[in-house]
Amino acid sequence: MSHIYSRGPVPAGMTTAEFVLRPIVAGDAETDHAALMETREHLRLWEQSSWPEDDFTVEANREDLVGLEERHAERRAFTYTVLGPDGAECLGCVYIFPPGAPFLAKSAVTPVGDDQWADVDVVVYFWARRARMDTGMDERLLAALRVWFAEEWMVDAAVFVTNEQFTQQVELIRRTDLDLKFELVEPGKPGTYLVFG
Repeated sequence: MSHIYSRGPVPAGMTTAEFVLRPIVAGDAETDHAALMETREHLRLWEQSSWPEDDFTVEANREDLVGLEERHAERRAFTYTVLGPDGAECLGCVYIFPPGAPFLAKSAVTPVGDDQWADVDVVVYFWARRARMDTGMDERLLAALRVWFAEEWMVDAAVFVTNEQFTQQVELIRRTDLDLKFELVEPGKPGTYLVFG
């Protein structure tokens, strides 16, 4: 399975009345960092790690974003920043991987029903800034992403991943008509990831 996305077009972004998605770049380091740090307790559950640490710096974040920008350009994975309509505030982030991405290939994936991992087109992780979760923006972001993948990415099987310990996001996804398709365990990470499609 290829580690490069080869299934079709990669959209430049998405615009709704509430938010704008565009590929993240190193120049987003400060606004992205502010959102990360505000949301760090949730992100640690989502990541199953200590990231972002309390002393995580803007400069360290910039280094991370350089890698994400390169990965996007090379079609190995895609990261979109979620911005307010005026582009001034980061509201969250969306990460899109081909199902054969190296970290996924090393993970233990267990089907819950009859679905096959080989049939998955894209694997999606997302988070919304903590203050925006309180207003339900994460739910509206998920709804917009589902339409975006169907209409712009033209994929049949986008799956959305969260960690069982990030209960707010698990409950958000369970309120939709998405079904639990797989359980995924990454090496060295204690919690199980839940994969919905």
